[in-house]
Amino acid sequence: MTKIELEFPDGSKKEYDKGTNGLEIAQKIGERLANDAIAVKLDDELIDLKKPIEKNGKFQILTFKDKEGKDIFWHSASHLMSQAVLRVFKGQNIGLGVGTAVENGFYQDYGMKPLHPEDLKKIEEEMKKIVDEKLEIKQRNIPKKEAIEFYKEDPYKIELANAVPGDIVSMYSQGEFDNLCKGPHLPNTKKIKAFKLMKVAGAYWRGDSKNNQLQRIYGVAFPDKKDLKKYLNLIEEAEKRDHRKIGKTLELFSIHDEGPGFPFFLPKGVTIINILQNFWRKEHKKAGYVEIKTPMILSRTLWEQSGHWGHYKENMYFTKIDDHDFAVKPMNCPGGILIFKEKVHSYRELPIRAGEMGIVHRHELSGVLTGLFRVRCFTQDDAHIFMTEEQIKDEIIGVINLTNKFYKLFGFEYHVELSTKPEKALGSAKVWETAEKGLEDAMKSMGIKYKINPGDGAFYGPKIDFHLKDCLGRTWQCGTIQLDFAMPEKFDLTYEGKDGKKHRPVMIHRVIYGSIERFLGILIEHFKGRFPLWITPVQVRVIGIADRHQKYVDEIMKKLEDNDIRVETDTRAETINKKVKEAQVQQIPIIIVCGDKEIEKNSLNIRTLDGKLKPDVKIESLIKVIKDNVKKQTIEPDLSEL
Repeated sequence: MTKIELEFPDGSKKEYDKGTNGLEIAQKIGERLANDAIAVKLDDELIDLKKPIEKNGKFQILTFKDKEGKDIFWHSASHLMSQAVLRVFKGQNIGLGVGTAVENGFYQDYGMKPLHPEDLKKIEEEMKKIVDEKLEIKQRNIPKKEAIEFYKEDPYKIELANAVPGDIVSMYSQGEFDNLCKGPHLPNTKKIKAFKLMKVAGAYWRGDSKNNQLQRIYGVAFPDKKDLKKYLNLIEEAEKRDHRKIGKTLELFSIHDEGPGFPFFLPKGVTIINILQNFWRKEHKKAGYVEIKTPMILSRTLWEQSGHWGHYKENMYFTKIDDHDFAVKPMNCPGGILIFKEKVHSYRELPIRAGEMGIVHRHELSGVLTGLFRVRCFTQDDAHIFMTEEQIKDEIIGVINLTNKFYKLFGFEYHVELSTKPEKALGSAKVWETAEKGLEDAMKSMGIKYKINPGDGAFYGPKIDFHLKDCLGRTWQCGTIQLDFAMPEKFDLTYEGKDGKKHRPVMIHRVIYGSIERFLGILIEHFKGRFPLWITPVQVRVIGIADRHQKYVDEIMKKLEDNDIRVETDTRAETINKKVKEAQVQQIPIIIVCGDKEIEKNSLNIRTLDGKLKPDVKIESLIKVIKDNVKKQTIEPDLSEL
């Protein structure tokens, strides 16, 4: 019997008979792994668990803990849902559009009449029956002509079949259900033990509003009911933290039909943004950065030279000036490069670290716009570092340390991912290899664990991405460090070396917040609107019990304002209880109530968001405590000294 050699993720190697499948290998390792196994990965190919393995390679058994494993599980769940839909609506001519795994679950598009919430319950019940039937999921290859004949009543599947290269297509079957699909999939429907259909939405075929509108059903699925329950609890808590709702309650920002994807920031929202930007400026100045500002509209020739015109055009906005083509900048780097070219630089000047709070515009489809998380206009805390090749490692380490300082301040944990050369890329394979090695060497020297995302780099260079974990365990990609040999080449950037000759610098593109708007949205949900005292837009609200107390209220406010404390009052003709309650709803951390007693004692009656009452507090004591908290930039306010 011919043998094959498989290398496992821990570096160990084992021999197996040629034609052994992944399930058999998992069973030899352990029954638990065999039960958890979803599919296998051989080199970069994802393979069904029961498909024979015919060659040597790097081998991994995928479970639900792996991203690829989740995607396969959720894709199989979309097939389960489609089978149930066809059973529930038997007799109707239902077109099967695209079905796929997404970040948190799956969806499937259907050409059918509009669905209602009660329809989802019927589909779920049928899905449970199919799971109980323990249907084996099988793959087979058939001629494309046969598939087109099979789908003669379904224009969507015919279009999908015709798009498959070659004369053979892949089909997956479970019971009476056949589906055109390249896979891979679970081996049996019984593995999908827990699921929930979340919602129905409209979706245009191929994302084009000129095409038919389909019914898109979103769902989630897990191998265990406990995981489903945990996820649904997370969703419920996430809804309470929805930054769009909290942003409206706290009067931070608004979204208008007149500017879809272009958020409007109200005074309190601008206060937080200014705090974030001021902190950024202070820390970057200490780290040796200078600040620049570049124009929002630049000529087509510049974007052609940078490569954006050829690689990023579909995401850009355009205009004409004096009959010439111009584009609104989707990125800040070409403008920063023009500033670098303003004069001849010596090696003694490098590295040059130039930062910019640059407003960029990117065209996003209306269907993906989400509050502050996905917008068409946002502010990047961008910076570009121009350096020698010898400085790469130290500069990457410097950026990582600065990034870590920012994220620790807000209490975020994070993990790091390295994204390598994409299919469409500038520069040679050798240049990319050098750039990727530079990023890896820096992370290895710092002992940073990282995951590799093959083919997910920027078109001009590989990148390190920082994924923040919020208090609910959700991850958000924010910071990025991109190493770039291509742009300096395209723009003929040079510096004078020690030898008096011209040399090519290397560039780093990097952000920490990523997008100020998106980062604000993350902070709103992470803190549930109850910001740290140094960030919150209103630190104190002063309320007088009656009109005769207003003079004292004004005196208190003046003293607080003179000490740069953000304070406001509530002079409405409402009850004290209502005013206090509304201040708490707006997450104002310190509420001062002033009446006759306070005037008599020249003191303050303070209520905090945790429900504690602190009577007879002197204004000097309050000012000291607030200023100490702001200076320390603590997450939880320490008001114990009041």
